[in-house]
Amino acid sequence: MREYLLTLCITAAVTYLLTGPVRKFAIVAGAMPEIRARDVHREPTPRLGGIAMFFGLCAGLLVADHLTNLNQVFETSNEPRALLSGAALIWLIGVLDDKFEIDALIKLGGQMIAAGVMVVQGLTILWLPIPGVGSVALTQWQGTLLTVALVVITINAVNFVDGLDGLAAGMVCIAATAFFLYAYRIWYSYGIEAAAPATLFSAILMGMCLGFLPHNMHPARIFMGDSGSMLIGLVLAAGAISVTGQVDPDALNLYVGSEKEAVHQTVPVYIPLLLPLTIIAVPAADLILAIVRRTWRGQSPFAADRGHLHHRLLEIGHSHSRAVLIMYFWSALIAFGALAYSVNSASMWIVLGVVFLSAIGLLLLLLPRFTPRAPRWMERFVPPRYRRHGSVAALAPEASTPAAEQPAAAEAENRTPVVSGVAGVNGATAIGPRSRLADRRKAGTR
Repeated sequence: MREYLLTLCITAAVTYLLTGPVRKFAIVAGAMPEIRARDVHREPTPRLGGIAMFFGLCAGLLVADHLTNLNQVFETSNEPRALLSGAALIWLIGVLDDKFEIDALIKLGGQMIAAGVMVVQGLTILWLPIPGVGSVALTQWQGTLLTVALVVITINAVNFVDGLDGLAAGMVCIAATAFFLYAYRIWYSYGIEAAAPATLFSAILMGMCLGFLPHNMHPARIFMGDSGSMLIGLVLAAGAISVTGQVDPDALNLYVGSEKEAVHQTVPVYIPLLLPLTIIAVPAADLILAIVRRTWRGQSPFAADRGHLHHRLLEIGHSHSRAVLIMYFWSALIAFGALAYSVNSASMWIVLGVVFLSAIGLLLLLLPRFTPRAPRWMERFVPPRYRRHGSVAALAPEASTPAAEQPAAAEAENRTPVVSGVAGVNGATAIGPRSRLADRRKAGTR
């Protein structure tokens, strides 16, 4: 465990220290696109944060290769090299997209090629544990197609959810933590060395996200961009593929005792089928809803819009930070609920706990719909959102302004240009002029 923690800390430190210089490089390189209609942030913010995350990945693999116990992963398995090859390719495609905004179909082809590179080097699904059937060996083509599909779905699910400051990195970090605990239990408790690569991948992924989050929390100073979101999606998929398709369920030796005990004991065998889906359950749901919504409207599935789950949370009335925390909550509940069930599937307390926490999550989700209203005598002492309609105008400072002058003043305020070279909330204008479009609704039209 100490060597995994050391690898995690080194990865997080390298990612954190490199993110600042990468931000300056992104500003100089012009990787600061104009604000689009679907964006939530109000100022142009540099991207290319995936550069720091990729070098954090390289540093983690390099350190692990020189540690005594983790070095055996590189000697007995080719999966770390397969991961690095696929990650380098998907990272390069992401960097080009962050700078030049390449076509969506080209990115999709690059994702499939990166998955194919990992398959060629041995990171593929060899068999599947099917409940009631047992271990089913897959042919080469079946394993390749299933691996490529899982990689592409995971990458795009993470990419779709990357819409708020700190959202994608935090959700992937939660998923990686749950997956690390599961893979480490398979490796340490059952002594299965084939689970060691997945444990290493999860630890490195946690370090990449933790190192980048301080720079990406609201208000974000830098975005990870496609170079980061596609990268962490690929690493997450690689861990799931490794522990699902490489670990032989028969090696767990769980088929002992009565039939009832065997059913309970073999739950860890089937959890690899579910855990990769639960850790991306929220992003995958967002992905499916986006595809259905866009095709229903006659649009391309790759056409961007403001209908994602995080956009809907903002429309309900949640603040930016609260929307991110709600998404964190649901991701953690699903991932760690599945993890707890794999440890003790016979406990009813786990099911009751998940149901109770789900009720709390629904209450938090609908909280803006139940905003209380303060009595009239307290309206001067509470925020405006708790006041009744009709009294806000009387309490507002601008109520003394004549009604005829208010529209003109508001229009003049909206037209006021922003002085270039002055750092704003995100500090995104240290170099180069800022966009003179103050109204975000008019930005990004092409």
